[in-house]
Amino acid sequence: MTQSLAQICPTPPRAPHFIVTLYGDVVEPRGGALWMGSLIEVCAQHGISESLVRTAVSRLVSSGRLEGVRVGRRSFYQLSEQAKQEFQNASRILFDPEPLPTRWQIALLGPETPDLRRPWVRVGNGAALAPFTSDPSLPNAVVFEADQPFGNLPELARSHWPLDDVAAAYRVFLDRFSGLNTHEAKDALALRLRLVDDYRSAALADPRLPKGALPDDWPADEARRLFVRLYLAMSESASRQIPALCESQDGPLPPQTPASTQRDTRLMAEARSL
Repeated sequence: MTQSLAQICPTPPRAPHFIVTLYGDVVEPRGGALWMGSLIEVCAQHGISESLVRTAVSRLVSSGRLEGVRVGRRSFYQLSEQAKQEFQNASRILFDPEPLPTRWQIALLGPETPDLRRPWVRVGNGAALAPFTSDPSLPNAVVFEADQPFGNLPELARSHWPLDDVAAAYRVFLDRFSGLNTHEAKDALALRLRLVDDYRSAALADPRLPKGALPDDWPADEARRLFVRLYLAMSESASRQIPALCESQDGPLPPQTPASTQRDTRLMAEARSL
């Protein structure tokens, strides 16, 4: 049986979060700017009112994430330069993720070490721990690698990273979309946006720890397989709907660009390995 957006996603998403998803999935790969009227129309499909859209956009502008451009009587919004870097980092996690690390980093913190940022956590006086990354991002700290930094890794991980919350977010995603075997053509873009919005909530909060630190029933792999399969299944239909709904200063956004095609190509390569 065909399932509609209202059946799969009966409640509206949070407006600011969803607008960020829309820019990441549709707008940024196709030129970066969107007419306010298009933004209102896309959000209306998801039960987000015009007033909520305008309030959310105003807040995103105030926080420096969106920038407004007036062309005649129309307002267009694009990502700020600061936000573009954030979107590039998020896009890699969603559409071109690295394999989970197998090692750890331990940092000896000096007096001038800045406040820790994710995925670093303090594990004692003057020490911090994170999964291995090529960019430790900890100036004024001595950082070295370790295979097994502490004894009971699952217990340590659960006490220092929000693994229960992340697992719950992945399971909400799985419960919502696991039964989506087909879709109505008119809902393809809307369904894909909600797919990305829900998956993004979990994936960007995931600290991506080595497997030895994760619970046996960790749902990230299952959620990833579902995300890749459904995104690719809906991509062609969803992309065809973009020009009718999304407009920039230069006219309708194109169905595909080299950037969006490259994204699909990467996911297809990943799908073959899953």
